[in-house]
Amino acid sequence: MSKFALIGAAGYIAPKHLKAIKEIGGELVACTDPHDSVGVLDSYFPEASFFTEFERFDRHIEKLSREGVGIDYVSICSPNYLHDAHIRFAMRVGAHAICEKPLVIAPWNIYPLEQMSQEYDRNIYTILQLRLHPEIIKLKKEIESSKERFEVTLQYNAPRGTWYKYSWKADYIKSGGMITNIGIHLFDLLIYLFGNFNSFSVEYNSENTANGQLWLPRATVDWQLSTIGKPTRMLQINDKFVDLSSHIVDLHTESYKEIMNGNGWLPRDSRKAIELVHDLEMWNG
Repeated sequence: MSKFALIGAAGYIAPKHLKAIKEIGGELVACTDPHDSVGVLDSYFPEASFFTEFERFDRHIEKLSREGVGIDYVSICSPNYLHDAHIRFAMRVGAHAICEKPLVIAPWNIYPLEQMSQEYDRNIYTILQLRLHPEIIKLKKEIESSKERFEVTLQYNAPRGTWYKYSWKADYIKSGGMITNIGIHLFDLLIYLFGNFNSFSVEYNSENTANGQLWLPRATVDWQLSTIGKPTRMLQINDKFVDLSSHIVDLHTESYKEIMNGNGWLPRDSRKAIELVHDLEMWNG
């Protein structure tokens, strides 16, 4: 049975990781979060050690390692700007890292992590669950068997309440910006389906809405992201509509299964999307 530790246990995305760990037969040994609203643990791993102070969590994990019962994987659900540091922590305690999106905010931080991965002989996995969406798997096969160039529209509205502007997610330094925080999975998906970006433009970019164009080897894309308005997760490819809302619940579990089978996504797999969202955030026309 693989042993897990989890960083960011009180976060929005943590329950999906807890569910995935449980469903693959893993054991959550310890977790941490500066906030103590972690009653969700009772539904999955009520016996897991919990710490509100990272330093005590760190000491506990090292103690386990010295006792010969070290952690196999560290799941990282912390704010984006901390991912880099928490991946490094996983490497230092001899564990593989499983990190939520985006792996890092700044693309130049990927290479040092790859070096560290080699030095410690541990893998760094990132969650790119939309690649495992049944409709996307089918669609990718159709695109690869065609020589056609595609016209694509991406509209992704993920409405957030007033709380959002007071959270770390609305802080550019901590999240990387709205395009990065909301769009990283979606731009990764476009690159995965249609090839690395050739050029792009941004027509509008505010704290809650952004839109523009993207030119890929196999597609021209009009995209829009927003944290306001009616919930919409729509991908139109020529005349075909793909609903990204369906089958979304269990995709983290599928991601964990792939990792356990040695097929997880490594830093090199997410590099182009991280470069793209960084460039889109920096674009000033």
